Amino acid sequence: MYQANAHRYDKMIYNRVGKSGLKLSALGLGLWHNFGSVDPYENQRAIIHQAFDLGMTYFDLANNYGPVPGSAETNFGRIMAQDMKSYRDEMIIASKAGYKMWAGPYGDWGSRKSIIASANQSLTRLGLDYVDIFYSHRPDPQTPVEETALALDQLVKTGKTLYVGISNYNGQQTAEIAKIFKTLHTPFVIHQPRYNLFDRTIEKDLLPVLRKTGKAAVSFSSLSQGLLTDKYLNGIPKNSRAAKSTSPFLHPLQVDETIKTVRKLNEVAKRRGQTLAEMALAWNLREPEIASVLVGASRPQQLIDNVKALDHLDFSEAELSEIDRILATQTKIDWGAH
Repeated sequence: MYQANAHRYDKMIYNRVGKSGLKLSALGLGLWHNFGSVDPYENQRAIIHQAFDLGMTYFDLANNYGPVPGSAETNFGRIMAQDMKSYRDEMIIASKAGYKMWAGPYGDWGSRKSIIASANQSLTRLGLDYVDIFYSHRPDPQTPVEETALALDQLVKTGKTLYVGISNYNGQQTAEIAKIFKTLHTPFVIHQPRYNLFDRTIEKDLLPVLRKTGKAAVSFSSLSQGLLTDKYLNGIPKNSRAAKSTSPFLHPLQVDETIKTVRKLNEVAKRRGQTLAEMALAWNLREPEIASVLVGASRPQQLIDNVKALDHLDFSEAELSEIDRILATQTKIDWGAH
């Protein structure tokens, strides 16, 4: 029987989510990869146990996470029932709807039909009465934003989620839906954007909107799918995702172009007494609007290493300037779709 670490809250940092009353662990566990039906179940259990034992309270899912789509929620629900049921009130569990999930015209995007159906399916797979945050995973160009907002608001009013969020919306889209949520008195508290040293788009577009509206962000792809770790310092490992070309932004030619930049960033990290991954996570958290940074893991030890980033979150002006100069020499990366 799993027993959580009695000292799990001693070192983790908990940040307030904008002007809301909610707090998130500075590092959260993302279940985009390594939690599907193709992944060893006992390893999934070990990773989730380790995350919770380290004080991570935020667990981030989506309806389509797998493979197969839906299996990450199913596996997480099984682990909750088997090991974590008594700790439910200590956890922030999130899911999303918006990417392709099932066949036909209602299996993705942001219509009321799609969002409500997806949320109901997610709760069934998770074995939960409610999630803490439910997101619109991406803006729908063919559905009125009011319809998407009203669907999320309905989930709150029917007790299926406590808070709502959005993901992959740009600054203008965020400002537009935020106005609707304000009128509805919907507890819209958070945005989930891609953000890392190689992709800083949100700094000029989204973060000013979040600052103005009193919202926060939880960033994904914070280590750029492994580019901002020591994995690629000496080239592309044969067993890596880049070598297998399974992701558009991990294509070997693209990774080759970034290795020189990564090595320079690694030198900065060394002088700070950190690994590159630790520095990259700390760099994300320097932004006041970033309440939490998502990390993925294929084994528990990676989470132990990631939490070390919290030991050194401060950056000098000289360090930030040097990082900016290094990044200015990097050619543009084609990130593809989430």
